[in-house]
Amino acid sequence: MRMGVIRRWLLALAVFLPAFFSAPLAAGLSPRAGAAGPEMARAAAGAGARFDICYNYGCRREETVVIDPGQLERVRRKLARAGDASGERAALAEVLGWLYRGAGTQTPVGADRRGNLLDGGGEGRMDCIDHSVSTTRMLQLLEARGWLRFHRVLPRARRSRLIFQHFSAAIEELPPPARAPAEPEIPDHVATLLALCDCSDVVHDIPTEARAEMPAAVGAHYAVDSWFVDNGEAAIVLPLAEWLNGGGPDVQ
Repeated sequence: MRMGVIRRWLLALAVFLPAFFSAPLAAGLSPRAGAAGPEMARAAAGAGARFDICYNYGCRREETVVIDPGQLERVRRKLARAGDASGERAALAEVLGWLYRGAGTQTPVGADRRGNLLDGGGEGRMDCIDHSVSTTRMLQLLEARGWLRFHRVLPRARRSRLIFQHFSAAIEELPPPARAPAEPEIPDHVATLLALCDCSDVVHDIPTEARAEMPAAVGAHYAVDSWFVDNGEAAIVLPLAEWLNGGGPDVQ
């Protein structure tokens, strides 16, 4: 009889104690964790950054570009305002234009024109290899700082038409995060019955939910092509399938 009473009280405590302690802990920790993200992002922007840009076709020349803290903070704020994947792509196009414009004040790439035909033989000209490599580096810099919330950076994309090849930076839209399964609610009568009777079978009244493994979703892919525009203009972002089929502005 004595063991039965002890067992009933232990079962009751097992039901109530986890719920009692978990709520205060969650309430105390979550605001602090949530506030750390923006603070760390601002600190990262305040340190400035650098990346290597290449030019003169085929990455024959490379130079290091320094992004000052003010410009980097402007980039961070622009991306932070994006509310969804579409907004982030639009922000990325504009941000890349800013970064190329800044690079043009430190290197000869400020003279680069859209396509190849308008470049002539000037110093600082950029072909699609220069652009795809440099743009991918810029995107990786942003990704490494955690500023891309809706995309990840892919390896460079390539399309071929007859004897001509064209390269571009590329990104993939991230699938929305999977919703966590709801915790089963414990019926009110369970704790009472556990405490008052020798009916351990009542624990079977606690509902359990099957947790099926969801396959990882594959996001849409996009080309991010700065070769299509003059130095400092917003990059062209379009679905990768469309780009592979020859899509984009008609420049040569």
